[in-house]
Amino acid sequence: MKNADVVILGGMSGIIAGISCKRHYPDKSVILIRKEGTVLVPCGIPYIFGTIGSPEKNVIPDGLLESSGIELIKGEAVEADRTKKVVMLRDGETIGYKKLVFATGSLPLVPPIPGVDKKNVFAVRKDINYLTKLLEQLGKVKDVVIIGGGFIGMEFADECRKNRDVNITVIEMLPHCLQVAMDDEFCVEAESALAETGVSILTNEKVEAILGDDAVTSVKLASGKEVKADLVILGIGAIPNTDLAKKTGLELGFRNAIKVDRHMQTLTAEDIFACGDCAERFSFFDGRPSGVMLASIATTEARIAGANLFSPTHYNIGTISVFSTVINGKAFAVAGLTERDARKSGSEIVIGEASAPDTHPAGMPGSNPVKLKLIFAKDTGILLGGGLSGGKSVGEMVNVISACIAHRMTANDIVMFQMGTHPALTASPILYPLVNVACKCVMSLKPY
Repeated sequence: MKNADVVILGGMSGIIAGISCKRHYPDKSVILIRKEGTVLVPCGIPYIFGTIGSPEKNVIPDGLLESSGIELIKGEAVEADRTKKVVMLRDGETIGYKKLVFATGSLPLVPPIPGVDKKNVFAVRKDINYLTKLLEQLGKVKDVVIIGGGFIGMEFADECRKNRDVNITVIEMLPHCLQVAMDDEFCVEAESALAETGVSILTNEKVEAILGDDAVTSVKLASGKEVKADLVILGIGAIPNTDLAKKTGLELGFRNAIKVDRHMQTLTAEDIFACGDCAERFSFFDGRPSGVMLASIATTEARIAGANLFSPTHYNIGTISVFSTVINGKAFAVAGLTERDARKSGSEIVIGEASAPDTHPAGMPGSNPVKLKLIFAKDTGILLGGGLSGGKSVGEMVNVISACIAHRMTANDIVMFQMGTHPALTASPILYPLVNVACKCVMSLKPY
């Protein structure tokens, strides 16, 4: 029987947890056990079907483990005995541990729609062979239906139409695509950008059944409409992969995720930690459980878990929820609360908006207009959230907004923000959106 100070079960977040552990405790031995031969970059999966072109170009190299002194065992863990402190693999091998980390991730949500098991109906699985089959089938079909207008669905729609003569329809049950994450004005912008590529978008529509004999031929909607389809992609979301955790006797919470404290330690056993999509998450704003699943959050939790295995080093402040995407070359991003969420919570808020080119002057090559919306708490002036659209600069500006939220910065703090600017790289210091919005809002806020 093998033994290690730390045994980690899982893929991407498991890799980060292992690296974090070795950074903080270089003398500890770490074994990572995973069923998959290769780990995919989760957020890169839609781009396999367009920009990248193959699953093999969207992988996390195992060299990261080797260079960090982490041993990789490719096998399926089928049981973990908390009393004996051993993990058992399907092939009969047992591995002893001092600390155990569950980083088993998530599985695609497959709704109980009649016909969902028909041929050419695909969920978005993190499996190279499965995705290779989907890629092959996309080259043979004419009509593609994507169920779900969240980030997965919208990105798949944008990518699948590249270099293919196919008809693509996105079906979303809410009034707008991306509505769970973004305010309506950004949703409308994203829908328009996707529609410009020829993709059809049906909102306020619920799928009632997937029709066909052996293989799918169409999708029936609750409204009575029928949409032709010879391939269906389920882009509805994901659920925590916690079957083994449940079998191990770990306490599960919201959406059957593993209950953990702010140090990523399970509430069941002090020598077992969990991180990533399999672990329960809490909102930064109110401490309530959050169902947001993002690779960026998973890696943050993994760094916290790895650092805390033998000493409480880091504290999880909670999920701020930072999203970004690109639709038809236009970037969209959001951090923290949307206006919709803030109003739903009953908060009194002040909203500011500004637009500016992301170069100065605007005539610089590659310049893009950026639209920014910030939401502040009226009684304190603290930044609660922000949404953006524009060029690539949006992807980093939303991270700055997230940092401001995490440090509970006020509009007045942001007015004093000292930014670095350059004509080819940023908006003008006179028109810098983040500061300009704060300047507009600061006079509307109560004294704080």
